[in-house]
Amino acid sequence: MPPKSRTAVSKAKNPEPALESEPASVKELSQSRYYQTNPATKRFEADGLEALTPAERQTWANAQLLPRVAGKQTLLPAKVEREYWKQVAKDSLPIRPLRRDYEWGTDKTGRNLGDYAPRDLEARRRAQDRLAALTIEHEGFLAKRDLQARGARNRKGIAYEVTEEDIDEEKRRRAEMARLNKDLYNDRGSAYSTDPEWDDVVPIPAVEPEGALAAIAYPDDYAEAMSYLRAVMAAEESSPRCLRLTDHIISMNPAHYTVWLYRFKIISTLNLPVPDEIEWLNEVAFAHLKNYQIWHHRQLLMDHHYPQIEGDAEAVKALGRSELQFIATMLAEDTKNYHVWSYRQYLVRKLNLFGLHELLATQNLIEDDVRNNSAWSHRFLVVFSDPAASTPGSHATEHDAAVPANIVDREIGYAKTKIHLAPQNQAAWNYLRGVLAKGGRRMVEVKAFSEEFVEHLGAEDGAAAGDEVVKSSHALDCLAEAYLEEGNKEQAKLCLERLAVKWDPIRAGYWKYRQQLVEVA
Repeated sequence: MPPKSRTAVSKAKNPEPALESEPASVKELSQSRYYQTNPATKRFEADGLEALTPAERQTWANAQLLPRVAGKQTLLPAKVEREYWKQVAKDSLPIRPLRRDYEWGTDKTGRNLGDYAPRDLEARRRAQDRLAALTIEHEGFLAKRDLQARGARNRKGIAYEVTEEDIDEEKRRRAEMARLNKDLYNDRGSAYSTDPEWDDVVPIPAVEPEGALAAIAYPDDYAEAMSYLRAVMAAEESSPRCLRLTDHIISMNPAHYTVWLYRFKIISTLNLPVPDEIEWLNEVAFAHLKNYQIWHHRQLLMDHHYPQIEGDAEAVKALGRSELQFIATMLAEDTKNYHVWSYRQYLVRKLNLFGLHELLATQNLIEDDVRNNSAWSHRFLVVFSDPAASTPGSHATEHDAAVPANIVDREIGYAKTKIHLAPQNQAAWNYLRGVLAKGGRRMVEVKAFSEEFVEHLGAEDGAAAGDEVVKSSHALDCLAEAYLEEGNKEQAKLCLERLAVKWDPIRAGYWKYRQQLVEVA
């Protein structure tokens, strides 16, 4: 009699998986392990159940059923269950497979740890283990120091004592902990009272008057850092640790003017490399675009550094290039940042950067935004304060005979071109007025140009009634001055009257005052 056929799960062998390349990231490694603990899942997801071999299909089905069988949610006949577990053991199916959506977290820069190479993540884990071990040793040191302070003794009756060797070891330990904390978590720490480097400094806390109505509630870490700053400033200390202290305080309060001045004092006293400070300052500037103290500090650095390289023309050129590149990057963030433009004017004068490069730079910015008053103002400086074509110390609104006539003509033409693009743009009209003043030209020279923007002025009756057109109130203002220069007071007063009544009524009082000046002229 033939043996009975067994009711069992198929024991056909699964095909050997193809060799895969070594995972480049932790995510890839995790995904690879996920598929290893979920047999046939990868092919199932890619091609569907029909693409699986009978053996793979059986393995995949067993894997899907396993959590329910193991949790007694699905009950099988005893004989079937025995055969099922044999097949599970044969295929090495895990009862609890790996999760697919595991979150690895991020590092100090926000980078996903899953994007790390496996060896890099392992190195990070070793660093974390090292930090944990150092923390335990550090806590032991603190406990021992506390026992010594309380005069405690051990079981043998020996008093606890923190030796010089213990202190030196603790300093090395804290230095390594600080490095690991910074590397792992970008945590620079602020507990100066527990830093052996500051053990010799007695902090000076801020003392609020008794009963103060508006006491400032400083954060603890800021108040502590400031108390150490007061102490080192009172001692007139200039050292690397003080420089690091200013870095920490500036990171919390970049508008603290005194800290910036103290930082510059440290730089100049220790004669530290200015390029290194500039590199650090660039990062701070990008983080705080509207901060004034950053730019004043930068100017102090230039005043300190320039005499050291003044005799080296190449070094001066390199400095100018790097500074202008940084300024261009800052203006790309905000083309009307007042502090950046003020520093640019200072830099042009300091390094004698007058010339075609700056002229073209202003031209590009005006092309981008014809209403950028800062760019117009800088162009005026570049053109009319150039030592090669102007009188040193000449006031911005006075005639300068040293300015060549062809430059005046060029700038008048440039302003006219931009006014045609935006007739009501006050920046271009102000620039035109400034050019005329520098060139000693009268307003009547641009009378015909201004008339292009005014039609049927003062029309009240006849065919032209209601046809008065003024495309630019600034043109009407210029016409009033031009007519007055010609002695035509009536037309000058008419221009001012129309400005007060219709074209700029918000400043009616000013225009009426100007009318009175015309009458007594």
